[in-house]
Amino acid sequence: MVRKIIVYKNNFTEFYKSQENKIQEKIGYVLDLVRFEKQIPIKFFKYLDSTDGKGELIVLTNCFLKKSQKTPRKEIELAERLKKEYMIEKYGGR
Repeated sequence: MVRKIIVYKNNFTEFYKSQENKIQEKIGYVLDLVRFEKQIPIKFFKYLDSTDGKGELIVLTNCFLKKSQKTPRKEIELAERLKKEYMIEKYGGR
């Protein structure tokens, strides 16, 4: 399976460009896993609650360095808000 990855807005791109080369390489490795692996390891990629996790299109909305086991609530809320914006722009809110 090959998934298509697109970037929505510029949050991810700005984050990526601000990182050192070593971090950019790690991000590239994870994106290759997402693109090409049949089953994506959950440690690299977590679906939002409102998705089924079976899509062939991955939309990058945001990125951050996780410094603890728990994902900050504000990052989850931002991802959910950006997903909603994307869906409205792309599909008229369907």
